[in-house]
Amino acid sequence: MVRGQIFNRVTMAVAAKAASAIKAFSEIPGPKCFPLIGSAYQYRFGNFKKTEYHLALMDMFKTYGPIVKENLGGKEIVHVFDPDDMKTVYNNEGKWPVIPPLQETTQLYRQQKEMSPGLGNTNGEEWYRLRSNCQQKFLRPREVQHHLPSVDIVANELAERLGRVRYLNKEVSQLRWEIGRWSIENAARTVFNKDIGCLKEGSDAEDWVTKILEANETIFKLSGDLKLSLPLYKVLPSMKWKKLVEAEDFFYGEAINLVDDSILRLKEAVETDSLQPHDFYILSYLLSRPALSLRDVTVLCISMFTDGLSTTTPTLLFNLYCLAAWPEVQEKVFKEVQTHLPPETPATPEALNKMPYIKAFVRETFRLWPNGTEISRYTEQDAVLGDYHIPAGTHVDLNPSVHFNDPALFPSPHLHQPERWLKEGAGKEVHPYILKPFGHGTRMCAGRRFAEQDLYVVLARIIGRYKLEYPVGEGMGQKYNTLLFPDRPVRVRFVDR
Repeated sequence: MVRGQIFNRVTMAVAAKAASAIKAFSEIPGPKCFPLIGSAYQYRFGNFKKTEYHLALMDMFKTYGPIVKENLGGKEIVHVFDPDDMKTVYNNEGKWPVIPPLQETTQLYRQQKEMSPGLGNTNGEEWYRLRSNCQQKFLRPREVQHHLPSVDIVANELAERLGRVRYLNKEVSQLRWEIGRWSIENAARTVFNKDIGCLKEGSDAEDWVTKILEANETIFKLSGDLKLSLPLYKVLPSMKWKKLVEAEDFFYGEAINLVDDSILRLKEAVETDSLQPHDFYILSYLLSRPALSLRDVTVLCISMFTDGLSTTTPTLLFNLYCLAAWPEVQEKVFKEVQTHLPPETPATPEALNKMPYIKAFVRETFRLWPNGTEISRYTEQDAVLGDYHIPAGTHVDLNPSVHFNDPALFPSPHLHQPERWLKEGAGKEVHPYILKPFGHGTRMCAGRRFAEQDLYVVLARIIGRYKLEYPVGEGMGQKYNTLLFPDRPVRVRFVDR
């Protein structure tokens, strides 16, 4: 009995000591905050521009440590840099993880236009209703592989177009726009069963595609700018907000027109008994779900159509740059493609499954050139992160990219070494929560499998046809426009093999 009492006292003493070691939320370090503006001043008058937000995060990590508190115009954010703390956040998520929107501006725009907010701007039961009614077609590998023939056709169209639009020095002017054309055409065929003609010179869609790309660029540029500014636009529309709304009106108006047109063509095909088994594969499924309204179907189709334009496009640009800048890596990718998916053979799931090096290559490119700065969550219960008490409902941003160039984790971190992610490489020793480009858990990016399939196929088709060369002596950087994009035009020579 006495021994048990002593044990209980010791246990209570240890627990009390541990509790006393937990620091208050108010003690979390971070940049100096001022009334109303918080720390937003540093992106206007400090060391970092708004387009250098990713560099500011690295500086905060080095200056304040693994957990930092920042106030952006009244919005309090806790930046989490320790992968163990990230694991804690993920492991304490409930059935319906709660997230802040990637683009508050888009959320506000859709509210004002009475549009469905969509998967990325919805939480709770409403999010679960949308997710559960689309995940079968979005996340199951076999369902995504259904679109592989179409993906392969568009990838080949891009590869052929690059050869036609090259200058005499083999460079492609406005490569970003060319990749954007591929993204739109690929998504249109997947979602709307429609050949828009984005990759055909002289087509009726040429001017339309340019306007879509310009509108999308404006949306992401201004969304990132307004994120790091005082949110006065929410009560008093500024010039930037009006310009953003103008771009959103055009962009979403055109996307809605595509949805409406597709629904009419689907209806006509059903009425005339001309619907083929592979036609309107996603759209017909979504329309068949009793839990989804037409408003829901519209916004889900819009998300599928537009998300790749903003995420897969810069990711493919980074991958092409890496192929050109590291010729010895390019040669290994080419040999694998030549063995399993040469230009004259159709893409198949079996061929892609035999190509581990190109998958490791894409993963290594994500490490060197991440396409985003954070994964955001609201904590659903009180937690302890970095020895600090984090109350339920706190906005936390998980920022693993500060570790991507750490030589302790990645020897020779500035080299592109896909071997890190192969079974015999060092990737297996890296913390599992370091590199999560599509997020983790039930709120992982719904388009992940589409994005990966698209990247593997289009890279294989380009590398199978061309040897890529980087004709510039200097390297490339990134700029923050809500997501991360190349900070300059990507210059690549496409030399016939």
